[in-house]
Order: sequence, then C-alpha cells, then structure tokens
Amino acid sequence: MAARGIASQGVDRRLLKSSVSETKLFWFHCGRCGALFQAGPGLGNERACAVCGADPCPPARESAVTTAAGIAEPPSARGKRAHHGSRKPKHRHLMLKLMLGWTLVLVLIVIGARKLWHQPEAVVQAPAMAMDTMVLSGEEAEIMQTASQECSRLFQTFLAAGTAEERNQFVLSPVQTVSRMARFHSLNPIPAIAVEKLETMDGGILRLPDEYAYEARWKSHDGNIYDAVFRRENSEWRLDWEHFARYSDYPWSLFIAGSGPDEGEFRLLARERLAEERMSEPTISLILYAPRFGSPREAGFQSPEFLVARHSPSGRLLGAAFKLSREGGRVFNSQIEEINPDGMIRIRVKVRRFEKDMQRKFEITEVLACHWLAVDAPGVEPLETP
Repeated sequence: MAARGIASQGVDRRLLKSSVSETKLFWFHCGRCGALFQAGPGLGNERACAVCGADPCPPARESAVTTAAGIAEPPSARGKRAHHGSRKPKHRHLMLKLMLGWTLVLVLIVIGARKLWHQPEAVVQAPAMAMDTMVLSGEEAEIMQTASQECSRLFQTFLAAGTAEERNQFVLSPVQTVSRMARFHSLNPIPAIAVEKLETMDGGILRLPDEYAYEARWKSHDGNIYDAVFRRENSEWRLDWEHFARYSDYPWSLFIAGSGPDEGEFRLLARERLAEERMSEPTISLILYAPRFGSPREAGFQSPEFLVARHSPSGRLLGAAFKLSREGGRVFNSQIEEINPDGMIRIRVKVRRFEKDMQRKFEITEVLACHWLAVDAPGVEPLETP
C-alpha cells in the first residue's frame, strides 16, 4: 500500500508538473499599481497581481486610496498621474515641434506673398503728371516730357546755389530780379533746403494766354512743400522766382503794423467773410493773410477786414476767382491738386495804408491778379456787371 501510495504520489507530481509546463503564461499590466506580471488565463485570484496581490482589473468606480502622505487619492487620478508623468516629456516635445512647424509654414507663406505682390518703388527723377486728369495735345506732350526733366535739374541747381547772384542766373528776367531778390531775402530769409532729400509730388502744364508754363511740386524730408512754376525765356526754362518766393514789396506783418512804405504790392491769401450771408450786400468782405513759405496749407499773419465794392473791377475779379474755387476749377487750367487753406484763394494786390480819425486804415487799391505768377493776365475772367 505504501509503495502504491508513493508510486501514485509520483504519478501525481509528474502530471502536475506536466500540466504546469503545458499551461501558457501571459503578461498582464496591473490597473491598480501599474506593475507587469505573468499569470495564466484564469480570472479572479488565479490572475492576481504578483506585486500588490489585487485584481489587476479594478471596477469602473473605485474608492479613494490613501497615499503615503495620508491624503486620499482616487486610483484613477493616481493612474493618470503615473501615466502622465511618464508621457509628459514626449507630449511637450511633440507640441513644441508642431508649433515650430506651423511657425515655419506661416513665415514661408508671408515671404511668398510679399514676393508675389510687392513691387519696388520707382525712383522719380522729375515730377509726373496724372495723365487721366489732363488731355494733352502733341505739342503739350512734348513740352511735358522735356520740361519735367530740365526743370527738375534747374530747380535743384537753383536751391544748391548759395547767393542771390548765383541763383539769379536760373530765374526769369535776371537783370531786374537780382536786386529785388537780395532786398527781399534780407527781410524774408528762406531756410536752407536739403536738395538731395526732396521728394517729387506732381507736375503739369499751365496754359498761359500766350505760352505754356510748367508747374511742379516737391516735398522735403521735414514735411515742407515747395511749388514752383517755370517759363521759357530765350529758349531756356527759367524759374518764376516771384511765384516761388511769394514776393511782396514789404513783409505783410510789418506793413500792417505801420512800418515801411504807405503802399505796396503783395502776394497774399484771401478769404471771403460771410459769403452766403452777404450775397446781397454791395461790398465783399475780405481777410488777407500772409502765405507761409514751405507750408502752403497754412495761413500766416492776417489783416483787418477789407471791404471791396462788389461791382468794381476788383470786386468782379474777386467774385470770379472765389466762384472758380468753389466749383473746383483752377487758374490757367492747372491740373495739380490745389493746396491752399480751405476757402482761400491766391491774389496779387496793391494795398494802401493811411490814417483817418486817429486810426490806422487800409484799403485795396487794385486787385492785379488771382495768382502769384509774374504775368499780367489776371487768371480769371471778371464776372459780368448785372
């Protein structure tokens, strides 16, 4: 019996060993502690975690587990923390790579768009006229083409000259102009203009009664604006210096203050007071302003009120000039933008100063022209007498 029992026990051990060896083991991941272990395909205790001894598959909802610090922590949070901790560096590197990749793509798109739409600015050597605003004849087109280049060079050379004698060779009527130029600039100093920093604005043809003129406008680096008119004299283009300098016989502010001659010729800006309210009045009410060199959109020193008989030659000329300005017209069919202060026109007038009743008085003796050019034509046709 004993031998049979021993033999039977040996057989049982061999069977057990054979059954164990034939049992396949699998790797499992514990959902509780995160450990890896080997076990058979069984359930429950047969597949218990070899590290924590618990069922590796926790239920959907599980109570909190107390951590080593004594703080209750849900298993899901603990699992997320362990899992997140192991994947955080990889996740961060991936996001960084994505951001860098999108940034590079956007930069390439911007560079490509700039190359596609960007066109380099042309360096303008001389004023260019807006051709859609003026129809030129063959003669006018030829004058425009030659004048724009020649007058631009002449203007730069004129500004670069240091003295009145040097500049005099580039202006109209140089023999008569040189003395007036020296006297005028002694009372009205013109600041130096950086020729190399002038920027072309526009230019065009002026149709004077007996000739063509060329007008142009430049802007300096400090924002000042200079307009000039050029006319032919002895087959050469010359600068109309009186127009450029806004020449007057005497500084307007000093004349109004009582200094200088009692009568003079002045280039001024004129504004009509209460134009609508005074339409039925027999006089036009005017305020005259000194122009500001380099700042044509601003008016300088102003005068007291002037009254001009509406139906006098001067009144009819002023009425026509204000009407032309309100309707958007230009003197001598100028095609470049008007840059006078709002509601003002340019006039060349003779003004007299006198004393009456112990007070200083002024009167306009004659309106010579409704522009600043050194030409006799008034620039507009006077209004007809009613």
